[in-house]
Amino acid sequence: MKSLPLLPCLPLVISLLALLSLALSGFGVRQGWWPLRLGFLMLEWSAYAGLAAAVCAFAFMASPLRRGALPALLVGLVVGLVTAFLPWQWKQQAQALPKIHDISTDLTHPPVFEKILPLRAIAPNPAAYGGEAIAAEQRKGYPDIQPREVAFPPAETFARALAAASGMGWQIVDADAGKGIIEATDTTLWFGFKDDIVIRIVPAGTGSRIDMRSVSRVGKSDVGTNAARIRKYFATLAKP
Repeated sequence: MKSLPLLPCLPLVISLLALLSLALSGFGVRQGWWPLRLGFLMLEWSAYAGLAAAVCAFAFMASPLRRGALPALLVGLVVGLVTAFLPWQWKQQAQALPKIHDISTDLTHPPVFEKILPLRAIAPNPAAYGGEAIAAEQRKGYPDIQPREVAFPPAETFARALAAASGMGWQIVDADAGKGIIEATDTTLWFGFKDDIVIRIVPAGTGSRIDMRSVSRVGKSDVGTNAARIRKYFATLAKP
């Protein structure tokens, strides 16, 4: 069996190592293997390595050295481009969205945390709402984040809201039907960030009004995560 040329296969090796670094960047932080700063550095290094692998693969494909190694070069090119594209896309998204991490459906009287406060004791981000400055940024970036009014009475709405929250896979910290308050924590998939949620249900005419607030414990910008969580929750709650 004829072996592949070693030099033209280097882009494939580099691209696969870059992809592995990309996958481990967040997983290692989540498992406590290394600090968040190193995880972000690995993310950046992965993008540069993936781009370098793609450029090298393209260069080899245009040279006589490609003979016998074209499939490996094609795989290296694709893997390298994908590995470079993902961090770049996340960076572009972070730059385009407001640099806030506290999203609420009620910007005047946002729901407040109570039972979750001890869990946030050492969190870099405070639990207290940041006021009009944060509200103004949210209005510009996420104008669709609004309260929901439903036809069900508060007791039934609370039961539905709690079932939907449990179905989201969140850790329910408190569920007080008398106060109409649900507090929960969600853990993000990639880096394992802890984000806290409070849901408030109050009477509204013959039905109920639901407000929700989602706040990250770390990071100045949440890259749209909290707004996306609120949208997903309300979409889940609306299902029959």
